Amino acid sequence: MAMTLLNALPGQGRDRLMEFSRPVSFTAGTRIFEDQGPADRFWVIRTGAVNLDLRGHGREVGTVDMLGHGDLLGWSWLVPPYTWHLGAEAFSLVRADEFDARAVRALCNEDPVLGLALTRRVLEVVADRLQATRVRLLGVDAPQESERTLPHR
Repeated sequence: MAMTLLNALPGQGRDRLMEFSRPVSFTAGTRIFEDQGPADRFWVIRTGAVNLDLRGHGREVGTVDMLGHGDLLGWSWLVPPYTWHLGAEAFSLVRADEFDARAVRALCNEDPVLGLALTRRVLEVVADRLQATRVRLLGVDAPQESERTLPHR
């Protein structure tokens, strides 16, 4: 199982970070954020599931990923211009810890050790999701083994 954001942080840093959180819940079907909206907060999911989706030109392109227990919801708050790159919708009842992004960025500037640990973990999350998306896209677009032609020798 992958290490969650909160478990990846040093204990004292995790406690300081939690000071900027509050418990929230979203009912199934709630839009949590929209692509290009202001990324002014992020969440760590406690229970439930969230679909990350892509919509463009007035139509829904589809679900990109589903997140659940322990997952970080939102990373765009860490990278200027602080706007979402996807949308998110609660698939089921979601309970999460919500963090104020501006306050967390200030905390990271004040505590560079925590800031580096948090940034590294968020970067790991982004890299994992990019790789998972790549695998899904290649799985859809790659021809099946039986469809491939073998070179003649």
